[in-house]
Amino acid sequence: MESGLPDKAFRRYDETPDTHFYAQPRLVTHIDDSAVAAVVQLYRELLPEHGAVLDLMSSWVSHLPPDVRYSRVAGVGLNAVELEHNARLDERVVQDLNLDPVLPFEDAAFDAAVCCVSIQYLVRPVEVLREVRRVVKTGGPLVVAYSNRCFPTKAVAVWQMLDDVGHGRLIEAYLLEAGGWEHIEVLDRTPQGRGADPLYAVVARAAEDATA
Repeated sequence: MESGLPDKAFRRYDETPDTHFYAQPRLVTHIDDSAVAAVVQLYRELLPEHGAVLDLMSSWVSHLPPDVRYSRVAGVGLNAVELEHNARLDERVVQDLNLDPVLPFEDAAFDAAVCCVSIQYLVRPVEVLREVRRVVKTGGPLVVAYSNRCFPTKAVAVWQMLDDVGHGRLIEAYLLEAGGWEHIEVLDRTPQGRGADPLYAVVARAAEDATA
């Protein structure tokens, strides 16, 4: 179980291997331009310039501020073609985190980590976030951005049962269960304007004691 939830909370309509579903490259953004701009601004505020950044569940674009330089950007995703199209990545790892949540990086290898509009697809989110804590340096930020957009056949059941506020609380529960995260807060960065996609983020900092 994850965060005290029953196993059925992490079931999906489509339980075929994720590698099959994501075999076809999707070189599109899954939130609108205004929501993308909100993600870029959030990263600008929270990610350390010249730091090493882990882009979890990465795709063909990382939404990192184009004018900010980072010492290292590593992307972990499911589609090799999408990752190859992502010019911001220095390293590309094709890995299904639902099958293997262990990240192929050394302890404290990154100054920050991000996960953009993808956490709803994780069937082992606590294990993954525990691994993210292992590879992020103490004090480093984790930014989990989310909207109300998803592939409904691949999003876990509990995600689809909740509203935007509930999604933030769910991610917070994941982080607390994973341990090693502190100063957890939920931000509403929904752009102004009629019809804009909502944009929220759960932000946490790697705690001194990874078992806290």
